[in-house]
Order: sequence, then structure tokens, then C-alpha cells
Amino acid sequence: MADVPSPLSSGRLRRIIVAYGVNRLGTWIGTVALMLAVFDHTHSALAVAALLAASQAVPAFLVPPVVARVEASARRSELSGLYLFEALATSVLAIMLWHFWLPAILIFAALDGIAALAASSLLRAALARTARDETERNWQPTDGGSERLAEAIHGAEREANALVNVAFSVTFVLGPVVGGAVVAASGAPAALFIDVVSFAICAILLIRLHPHVEEAGADSVRSRLRAAWAHIANAPTLRGLLLAEAASLVFLESAAPIEVTYAKATLHAGDGGFGILLTTWGLGAVLGSVVFTRSSRRPLGALLSAGALAMGLASVGFAVAPSLAIACLPALVGGIGNGVELPALNSLVQRLTPNALHGRVMGAVESLNSVCVAVGLPLGGALVALSSTRVAFAIVGSGGTIAALALLRVTRTRSREATNGDGQAPTQREPASQLR
Repeated sequence: MADVPSPLSSGRLRRIIVAYGVNRLGTWIGTVALMLAVFDHTHSALAVAALLAASQAVPAFLVPPVVARVEASARRSELSGLYLFEALATSVLAIMLWHFWLPAILIFAALDGIAALAASSLLRAALARTARDETERNWQPTDGGSERLAEAIHGAEREANALVNVAFSVTFVLGPVVGGAVVAASGAPAALFIDVVSFAICAILLIRLHPHVEEAGADSVRSRLRAAWAHIANAPTLRGLLLAEAASLVFLESAAPIEVTYAKATLHAGDGGFGILLTTWGLGAVLGSVVFTRSSRRPLGALLSAGALAMGLASVGFAVAPSLAIACLPALVGGIGNGVELPALNSLVQRLTPNALHGRVMGAVESLNSVCVAVGLPLGGALVALSSTRVAFAIVGSGGTIAALALLRVTRTRSREATNGDGQAPTQREPASQLR
């Protein structure tokens, strides 16, 4: 069998990956700056929660129609336009920090969040589409028939997702650190203007990337959304996968508000200890990204379930860890699981979705992630308020572990609704655990 061409051999794919990394780094810097600025002006954790809800939860309900409209547009540079809109909204937010008014900040944070999630969905769809196109362009008749070509395409998509996840994991480690340092040295507005520059760079890098989907041109936005939801409803494996993943994400996000109290009050490790835990998790995510990249022969379902299980067990580990040094071990394991789980999920969703629906279904996945954040954050806070950090982590870890087992069952026992490279229904059915 011919070797799968590396995504990095394509200049367009390199631009997409670089743009994604630059955008994620800038977004982390801007998020940290906004959170710190809102807290400094209001001295209210509720205000910070409202900011997170506005920027992540509210956009969840508006991203799918935005993605559907952009895909149907015949105008070029729509994706660059979304990044320029983010730059404009972030510039307004930076100016507002000098004339602080929370309601206006929440509105522009929501607008920025809608554009950000839509752009991320379209970028991931474009990544997969470009990987397919490059593989087909480089394929020679002597390399094999249609089955080998389909396998090569899936391998290229998977490698592209892995490389994007490496970029995500690296910025997960660097972004909060850089953001905090910039805010401390120059103030929150300066950090937001760095975010603006990152959006402008993305717009330039992606100026020639056209997210238009030919099959979508003749339909209304409503009908295109209906087609995406109908596909999810009629694909048992995909539907079960998303439901189990949503449960896993809710428990994962529930851990976030527990961690601060855990590090400072339970482990008595202070702010520095909290930073060490987050950094250790981030380093684990980088390692997990490398593990996924080197696991090209492992079934995606097994990798997804293993990643989710590692994150669930990490919370159980936090519940019993007697000191910061020992707590860093489950943090590393959880981070590795995090780094494996995300690209496995994206690759599986793309594998189970017709090519023409990639953007809209990935938009639904981004929206699902945001909803899980909105549910998980208050759940974690409530668990701490009603019990203790150790009990809360035990509950979160147990729930995450059960969700991981559900993911394993879905991916191993359901029949696969994967698609061929032309976006049509498969001609044969096989166990979902064989998805690669």
C-alpha cells in the first residue's frame, strides 16, 4: 500500500494549521485578559461566570446557522471575514475596558464567541477537505484501487487533525501564561490588542481559503441545517457518540471550578500550586497529542474511549491525592487523555459524516462543547458548595469514567455509518471499532 502523503506537504494545510495555532494563542491571551479585567472591575465571580457564559454558552445556539450561511455563500474570503469581525469585536472590547460597562462587554463577548466558534468549525472542515483533495491529487493509479485511496484519505484527515491538536495543546500551555504576563506588565487592553493582531494574521493567512460547499448552494439555511440534523438523527453511531461525548465533557468541565479550591484550600498549595496543576495538565495534553500522532494504526474509537477514561480517572486521582506532588501524576494522565481524546473525536465525527456536511456537523460539535461548558461549570461549583473538593472530584471522576465506558460501548458495538470519499452512504457495514 502507498504511504499516506503527510498533510505538511501541502502549503495550504500548513497555512491552516499555523492560522489555527496563532488564533488559539491569541484567544487564550484575550480570554485571560477579559476574565482578569472583569473581576478587577466588579470583584464578582458571578460577573466572570456571566462573561464565560456570554462568550461560550450563548454562541452555541447561533453557530450552526452561521456556518450553514457561510458555506452557502459564493463570495470568497468568508472565513477571513469572520476573523476580521473577531478583530473588530475584540478591539471594541479593549476600548470598553477603559470605559467599563459590563452589559456592553457581555454583548460584544457573545458576538466574538459566535464568530470564533463558527470560524473554528469551518476551519476544521476546510482542514479535512484539503487533506482529502491533496491525497486525491497525489494519488497514482499504481498506488491501488478505491479502497486503498479511501484508507489513504482517512489517514490524511487523521494526521491533519493530530497536527491541529498539537497546536491546540501547545497554546493551552503557553496561552494563559503569556496572557497573565502581558496583563501584569501592560494591562488587559494591551493583551486584547495582541488578540486583535492574531485575528488579522489569520485573516491574511486564510484569504484564499474558500469555505463554500457546492452542494449547499441551492438550499436555504433552514434546509441545510435540517439536513445536518437529519443525518445525526439517522446515524445511530454518530448520535450515540455525541451523546456519550457530551456526558464526558460535562464531567470534565465540572472539574474546572473545583480545581482552584482544591489546590488552595485542600492541598494548601496556594496560587503557585494551582498554576503547577494546570501546567502539568497542559504538558500532558502536549504528550497526548504526540501519542495520537504516533497511533495511526490504533482504532479511533479505542483512542477516544481511552482518552475519556484517562480524564475520568484523573479526577478520581485528585480525590485521593494527599499532596500536590502526587496530584501532579493524575494531572499528567488526565492531560494525556485530553490530548488524545479531542483529535480522535474530530476524526470520528468526520469519518461518520458525508463530506458536504462536515462544516455543519462540526458546527454542531462546537455548539455541543459550549453547552457542556455551560452545564459543567455550575455543576462543579454546586458539588463543592454541597460537599468538599475530594467528594466533588470523586463524583466527577466516577461520572467521567462511566461516560468513557459508554463511549467504548458505542464505538465497539454499533455498526459504522462511515462515508466514502465521495460523501455517499457506504456500500458495506463493519464494526465501528475498526474506524481508523
